[in-house]
Amino acid sequence: MTFSIPLGFSRLLLSALLVATPLAEAAELAQGAAPVQVVGRLDRIIQQGVLRVGTTGDYKPFSYKSGEHFIGLDIELAQELAQSMGAKLQLVPTTWPTLMNDLQADHFDLAISGISVNMERQRQAFFSQPYQRDGKTPITLCSRQQAFQTLEQIDQPQVTAIVNPGGTNEKFARANLKQARIIVHQDNVTIFQQIVDGKADLMMTDAVETRLQEKLHPQLCAVHPDQPFDFSEKAVLLPRDIVLKQYVDQWLHQDMESGRFAKRMQKWLAYPWQAAHN
Repeated sequence: MTFSIPLGFSRLLLSALLVATPLAEAAELAQGAAPVQVVGRLDRIIQQGVLRVGTTGDYKPFSYKSGEHFIGLDIELAQELAQSMGAKLQLVPTTWPTLMNDLQADHFDLAISGISVNMERQRQAFFSQPYQRDGKTPITLCSRQQAFQTLEQIDQPQVTAIVNPGGTNEKFARANLKQARIIVHQDNVTIFQQIVDGKADLMMTDAVETRLQEKLHPQLCAVHPDQPFDFSEKAVLLPRDIVLKQYVDQWLHQDMESGRFAKRMQKWLAYPWQAAHN
């Protein structure tokens, strides 16, 4: 038995295809040609043999620029991820204020640098599955840690909080401190020395960073790092490419479930970092 499609219906079907299909592909469909095969970002990385990774190089233990080289947990993750793709790792320096613009401008294929998941970034990009749970907590002189246990204690006119620009630390401080003075220090590497030198009373940052920095600066103590003020997670920042996201998610899942990630984290927390001074 054969069926024939009425002429009017066929015209409606073609019109629907033209509306739902990009113009170039619709023209080819109308002419009976095969659709253009679009090469995705993951395919491009594999074909070109290069994975471009954005990183800030100012956030121990995740990403730190030592001389001409980047080291840290996230740098090691980036190297292993590139290797899984059969690609060479190309690290691309970025900054917290320019991170999202650099991603949108295609300066790199993904970014990994101890990046916190937040909804502002999520509106513009994808995140991988999280690989670390964290939250903001203060770090201050050990002699003063009892004075800064709560946000109410911190948000006082006589208190000076220091922040690095453009990231979640500055956003958290400005959202929660209405009376305290907030000063911006451009260099996230030397910012903790500012507290030691008495130029600021405290900084609120990720608990994992406070634990590390109190080891590097014996005068400083992390304030209740096991009970941070808020909840956050760290993940790989990705463009809106679902295929690349699925690949990174699966790679991270296997790395974490195998126990390799936990070993890397312990390695970089115990790394003999040097304290940075102005």
